[in-house]
Amino acid sequence: MRPIGLGLVVALVAALLSPTAVMAAAKPTFTEAQRKQGMTEAPPLVQQANLPCQVSDARFIGKSPEDKKNNIPAQTYYEVACQAGQTGFLVVANAGKPPASYTCVEANTPPAPGKPAAAPCLLPGNDKPEVPIAAALTKANVPCTPTGIRGIGQSKENTYMEIACEGPVGYLLIGSAPFDTSKKIEAQNCLNFDDRNDSNTCRLSDKAARLAILDKYNADAKTGCVIKDRKFAAAMVDGSSYYEVACQDGKGYFYKTNAARAFTEATECGKAQGLFGGCTLTDARQAINEQAGLYTSLAKKAGSNCEVASYQPFPPRGTDDVIEMTCKDGSRNVGIFKADGKGEIVDCGKAEVTGYRCGAARGPTYYAALTADLQKMDRKECTVSNSRMVGKNDKGNAYIEVACSDGLPGYFIEYKSDPVTPVQAIACRLAGGCTLPGNKS
Repeated sequence: MRPIGLGLVVALVAALLSPTAVMAAAKPTFTEAQRKQGMTEAPPLVQQANLPCQVSDARFIGKSPEDKKNNIPAQTYYEVACQAGQTGFLVVANAGKPPASYTCVEANTPPAPGKPAAAPCLLPGNDKPEVPIAAALTKANVPCTPTGIRGIGQSKENTYMEIACEGPVGYLLIGSAPFDTSKKIEAQNCLNFDDRNDSNTCRLSDKAARLAILDKYNADAKTGCVIKDRKFAAAMVDGSSYYEVACQDGKGYFYKTNAARAFTEATECGKAQGLFGGCTLTDARQAINEQAGLYTSLAKKAGSNCEVASYQPFPPRGTDDVIEMTCKDGSRNVGIFKADGKGEIVDCGKAEVTGYRCGAARGPTYYAALTADLQKMDRKECTVSNSRMVGKNDKGNAYIEVACSDGLPGYFIEYKSDPVTPVQAIACRLAGGCTLPGNKS
């Protein structure tokens, strides 16, 4: 999955503050008179702006006159601190317009590196604006101990921030506008944005430092890889992430981590065609050809003459290595290769007995193995033209209903599942319960 594109115009606080307001906000302290004025004038503005804030403190910052040339109305600036668990805000009263607001994170963010913030929050209740945000991240199961935070800006519906965590790890945070810690916060890994080089690119931590975590994942994977190159591949909606590494010996892997940033599994490049288009840091074609040769060898050990032309891995299930493979003669099978070296090759037509369903198109070749099993049980009049998996009995044996090309009623074929072996064929006329076209009585 590609990271969600922002594609939105963000409005930085500094861009909206006039020089007069900047000078007013540059004072390192404030007076009790400003605080008294703020407590009188700011709470109604907080209500008008629908801010998630129960005002606990406030201060008047300053005013800017109307700028007719740039169509900017007269503005009045306030800072408000809110009750515990809520972020503080900079509130801007616009003459004749609804008030605007910005979190203290945005207000504290300098307009450019090395420059002071235009209108930083100064109230004691706002001295740690990252605290309520960190609590919201914990509630959202985002593992992060903040080491830094900066405001990026706002759109009509969202507020954007960057947060750096111990690790080092970084996230782009997407919250509501106005920002509300009680609402959903989305955290996207900074590595999603490292190649964009725009306002959404994370700046509080270094890309190389963030990718250094792959040294740990590589050790946890125990692949024996000496990393030659590395990159972030993708972030998934469940919080898991994928990384790709290339090794000094020419091999490569995708490493997967869970939402808690712990390593969970490694996928060799030869089995990774279905992951984000396959590996790009290594020669994926060579890896795929080598893997196809290995599967051909394993298939022969399992008693099959399949020369694997292409293959597609199934999602991991235990320690078994399971693939859908197309042989050079056009036949399609499921190969089940166990960690102890044993293997079983099951034709796609009856692979559902093992719990795997082929993606291969159905046709005469797909049903050939079912037809052959019927002939073994002296049901030679039926050429299978359709099938469906029915279920299993209390012995664990599976049933596949088959229809015949001549349109006459077909059969239930009973199979043992380990290994897949036909047991008996029961005519639909006798069994009842058949539902395929032509089999209904």
